Amino acid sequence: MATRTANVTARVEPEVKAQAEAVMEKLGIPVSTAINMFYREIILWNGLPFRPSIPVNDVKARDEMTKEEFDQRMSVGLEQARHGMSTPADTVFDRLMGELGNE
Repeated sequence: MATRTANVTARVEPEVKAQAEAVMEKLGIPVSTAINMFYREIILWNGLPFRPSIPVNDVKARDEMTKEEFDQRMSVGLEQARHGMSTPADTVFDRLMGELGNE
C-alpha cells in the first residue's frame, strides 16, 4: 500500500520553533513525527491533548505594584517573620538540593 502524505504549513515565532526543535532533537524525534504524534493525540482525545488555560499568577513584580500594595505585602511578610511563620533560606536550599539529588 502506498503511503500518502500531506503538507502542514504553520507560522511560528522563530525562537519558539528553535526551542521546540532543540527539545525534539534531544528526544531523537523528527519534527514531522512530533506533528504526527500531536495530530494523533487530537484524534484520540477528540480535542486538544491538553487543557488550554491562562496560568494564574497573583504575584506582581515590584514595578507592577502601587506603593500601598508593596507596603501591605511587606507588612504581611514582617508579621509572618515575627510569628515564626517562615523557613530559613538554608533549610529551603537544603530541601531543594535533596529533591534534586544533589545532597
